[in-house]
Amino acid sequence: MVRDELSVLSAFLVVAEERSFTRAAKRLGVSPSALSHAVNGLEERIGVRLLARTTRSVAPTDAGEQFIGRLGPALADVRGALDQVSGLREKPAGRVRLVASRLSARMVLAPKLGQFARDYPDVVVDLTTTEEGRFDLVSAGFDAGIHLGEFIERDMIAVRVSMEQRAAIVGSPGYLASHPIPKSPRDLTGHRCVNFRHGSSGVYHWEFDKGRKSLSVAVKGPLIVDDVEIMIRTVLDGVGLAFALEEHVATHLASGALLRVLEDWCPPFDGYFLYYPSRRQQPPALTALIDTLRL
Repeated sequence: MVRDELSVLSAFLVVAEERSFTRAAKRLGVSPSALSHAVNGLEERIGVRLLARTTRSVAPTDAGEQFIGRLGPALADVRGALDQVSGLREKPAGRVRLVASRLSARMVLAPKLGQFARDYPDVVVDLTTTEEGRFDLVSAGFDAGIHLGEFIERDMIAVRVSMEQRAAIVGSPGYLASHPIPKSPRDLTGHRCVNFRHGSSGVYHWEFDKGRKSLSVAVKGPLIVDDVEIMIRTVLDGVGLAFALEEHVATHLASGALLRVLEDWCPPFDGYFLYYPSRRQQPPALTALIDTLRL
C-alpha cells in the first residue's frame, strides 16, 4: 500500500513517467489497484485531474504537466535532504548541546576538547555551564550533561567520565596557625569559612561521612562565591576554610600552600558522569563524544 503523502507524490511521478499503472505498480512493488487508489485520492484532495486515463493508456493532463514540472525538482531536494540526514548516522557531524558545571567542564571536558576537535572536525560542541544541581535536559534542549553522580536522575543513562572524587577541607598555614584545628565537623561553627552557592539550590551545606555517621554543616564566613577559582584564591590568602574537591587543590596541598583538616570525615564518593536521556537513534556526534570522555 502507498500510504504517506511523500510516497503518493513519488508514486504519481512514476505513473506519469511510465504512462501505465501496471508498469508503475511493478516498478514500485505494489498492486495496480492500490496505486490507482492512491493517485485518485491525491486528485480528490487537490480537486484537480492530473492524469487522463483510458483503458489502454495514461497521460498527464495540462495541470498534471505543470504539477510534474514543480514536483520533480522539489522531491529531488527532499530526497537529497533525507540522504544528508541519513548520512549523519554513519559520520559524526552536527551540533552536540552539552550542559555541565563549571568545575566538571574544567576537569573532565577541557583536557580532551582539543583532541576531540581534531578527531571530529564536523562536530560542534555547544557547551553551557551552570551550577544548577539538577537540570532537565529534554525541556532545555540539551543532548547530554556532565555532573556528579548524586545529581543525576535515575531515568538518565549515565557514563562514568572521571575517577572517584574526594572532598578536602583546606585552609592556609597562616589561618590554621591562628585558629584551633577542627577535630569534628561541628567545630566548623567556630571558624571563618568560604561558602559556595550552587545556582538556585542555594548555599551548599558541607557534608561529611565517617563510618555510619553523616553530618551536614551550615558554615558561616565573610564570603559566598559561585566560582571555585575565586574560592581557592581567597583561602590561599588566609580568609578561612573551604570545602573543595581534592583533585582541584592537589597542587596547593603538595606545595604546602594549603593544609588539610577533617580528612577522616571525607571518604571517596562517585565522581562525574556524562548523562543523556536515551540510546534510541543516538546521534553519532554524541556517541563520539561519549567514547572520547568515557573513563
